[in-house]
Amino acid sequence: MRRARYGLIGSGMMGQEHLRNIALLNGAEVAAIYEPDTAMQAMALALVPGATPEGSLTALLARDDLDGLVIASPNDCHLAQLEQIAAGRPLPVLVEKPLFTDPADRPRIVRLARTYAAPIWVAMEYRYMPPVAAVIAEAEAATGGVRMLSIREHRFPFLHKVGHWNRHNSRTGGTLVEKCCHFFDLMRLIVGAEPVRVMASGSQAVNHLDETLRDGPPDIWDNAFVIVDFANGVRAMLDLCMFAEGSEFQEEISVVGPLGKIEAKVPGPLRFWPGDPAQAPLPLVIRSPRFPKAPIVRQVPVDPALLAAGDHNGATFYQHQRFLDVVRGNSQPEVGLLDGLMAVVMGQAAQVSAQEGRAVSIDADAVMA
Repeated sequence: MRRARYGLIGSGMMGQEHLRNIALLNGAEVAAIYEPDTAMQAMALALVPGATPEGSLTALLARDDLDGLVIASPNDCHLAQLEQIAAGRPLPVLVEKPLFTDPADRPRIVRLARTYAAPIWVAMEYRYMPPVAAVIAEAEAATGGVRMLSIREHRFPFLHKVGHWNRHNSRTGGTLVEKCCHFFDLMRLIVGAEPVRVMASGSQAVNHLDETLRDGPPDIWDNAFVIVDFANGVRAMLDLCMFAEGSEFQEEISVVGPLGKIEAKVPGPLRFWPGDPAQAPLPLVIRSPRFPKAPIVRQVPVDPALLAAGDHNGATFYQHQRFLDVVRGNSQPEVGLLDGLMAVVMGQAAQVSAQEGRAVSIDADAVMA
């Protein structure tokens, strides 16, 4: 079978993670890269020396030898780049989250969902972390029907990106969009319903307070609590802290119902573990039935090659395996444009709730209309 050839749009930190994981696939390669920052371009080409650097997105899209595209540019570039692709030769696209940053742009996403002539997959890697995937698969059986869901992420601060673009709400959409759309996507998936109400509190309490940048002081938040009510009566909560990198586990997910509880515990990136990597904690899945009371703990180890290829506990590789099937025409995206849209809408509602001190209602039918 001929190898699928990808074009990569944006080769910063996340773009390079995509490169390393595509290299692990059987049957795919990156043939062309568009990256305007010369340092990032050089790092990307060191990973895939056979790829051709293109001087513009227009030049990359003019190629007739590509089978799919991966967008890993800064958040505020995603929508315009998708529209530029749509105006030419639509190809299957894997686009990084969040889909967009400005609430006024929602209709443009809906229009793309209706008119784009090829599959678009929104990169929600957290779904594919092995312990999280296990919880998603087992939640109904373990709980007897989900009634409560909580997600905790206690992690390191935002990393340095080109031009410090991730330090300002104007480019990221805000922390509860940029970082947390992953978690709102998980909430919708696990709960199996649409959100109706969001209540949040958040702030910039510790991180980046002493930074002086060309575009002004950073205003990105580093902590928040978010509560979401869903149409089926289930409640979900997010606990985010981005100055807690000393935690044993970076993500902890708990799903509870009348029969019991199931949890996932996910360590942070191995490259940030302070000691011997061999002593780093392993991911866990814990089932805790109410009767009999006897928690069942199992380890969910991840292939060391996948851990070395990125910061998402192997998830980026598993996501790319499925996306390759989409590129070959054998399946449809598991995370579509409307999934990506709702995750951003939930994050934007949480930002407004925290800023204005009020609950924010969401009408999913109106959002998707």
